[in-house]
Amino acid sequence: MNLTTERLLQLRADARLERETILEYRVRGGQDPAIAFEEVPELDDFVVAALRDELLEDRGQLAEYGLARLAARSSSDDAAIHQGNADRVEFELLREIADTVPELAVAVWRAAGKLTID
Repeated sequence: MNLTTERLLQLRADARLERETILEYRVRGGQDPAIAFEEVPELDDFVVAALRDELLEDRGQLAEYGLARLAARSSSDDAAIHQGNADRVEFELLREIADTVPELAVAVWRAAGKLTID
């Protein structure tokens, strides 16, 4: 992954807009602002998700990954297998992001903490 400082700044600007939009929507909808700020992901969490999706798309795995995540939510017998496969793929991508952009490491490991890796 080749990520320039300019590109990271753009990703953070996009993430800031997305986060602020979500916060405004929730607060205008009547949610307590303190709860909204606690529940909405941090700025760099949005950046990590965007980078993960870009890596998946660059590798031609975005659709396959999305289908695996969808199948993992089903009640089928192999849902756990799909969950494990998607978690392993995502974990490897997150490690790559952390290696490439160390300043995103905290957000990367926060995302990795939600995965189940054997």
